[in-house]
Amino acid sequence: MARILERPLGFVVLFSICSIAWAQTPRAVPAKGFPEVHLRVDTSLVLVPVHATSKIGTSITDLTETNFRVFEDGVEQKVAYFSKQDAPLSVGLVFDSSGSMTRKIRKAAEAAAAFFKTANAGDEFFLVEFGERPKLMMPFTTDSDQVYRKIVQSRPFGRTSLIDAIHMALVQMKNARYARKAIVILSDGGDNRSRLTRREIKGALIESDVQMYAMGIFDRDDVAKATPEEENGPRLLDELAAQTGGRVYSVDNLNDLESISATLGNALRNEYVLGYVPSNESRDGKYRQVKVRLTLADEMPPLNVSYRHGYYAPAQ
Repeated sequence: MARILERPLGFVVLFSICSIAWAQTPRAVPAKGFPEVHLRVDTSLVLVPVHATSKIGTSITDLTETNFRVFEDGVEQKVAYFSKQDAPLSVGLVFDSSGSMTRKIRKAAEAAAAFFKTANAGDEFFLVEFGERPKLMMPFTTDSDQVYRKIVQSRPFGRTSLIDAIHMALVQMKNARYARKAIVILSDGGDNRSRLTRREIKGALIESDVQMYAMGIFDRDDVAKATPEEENGPRLLDELAAQTGGRVYSVDNLNDLESISATLGNALRNEYVLGYVPSNESRDGKYRQVKVRLTLADEMPPLNVSYRHGYYAPAQ
């Protein structure tokens, strides 16, 4: 008998605007990518990136469409699109160059280099650097080497405006070319300078179609010197990532930073994408709760799935 498992750690909903009137149930699109984006809006296809892992955190990449069930506000939806292809990504790198990163900046730059090694030729990146205030150091480019050269020029200074930097990244992400969007943060998470509040940035993340991942750089050797903001850094990053179906990779030893960065990059490229046309056609702007469940054969071990909890329907 099949077993249904659920672990709602988050998910990301992306709207793909199509010029085709869905007179019949849409079929899975070609493996090359997402549905084509046109100008006229006839319907919304909700796309749900899902990351499946084993108990020890290993990505599971051999599931099929029949292993997934999707529910919106408790009502099961028909999966109309399924993909496990490594589709292109739009990635915003948010890099902490505040004074608290002084002893960690070189390792953080090496982590960025390891992350870029997981990239595909079609991926695009931008760079937001932050200390006293966030700065857009590099707009979208497919040249990851160019982004890396900006990172290695960073000079740690000042306080930490992490929340403002995330907001700047969300604004920049509106220029993304691809449906799959992710913000990747390298920081100790110790915000003590931002003008925006936690509540404001959480709201912005819930309304966005962006996943947020972070490498929380928490060097054990610095614990005794940490400020209250730095001590609260891990919880802040966890709270924000949970809004989007992303996750935080905690780095307690700086020597592990590079390998963890590569793991994060590979996790982004081992996601399934489920798509459905909502049975609730109301364009009321209301929040819709989404759940993804796995249906597995009895002999399969338990798996965890990460995805976001919901999205806001389009408004008239």
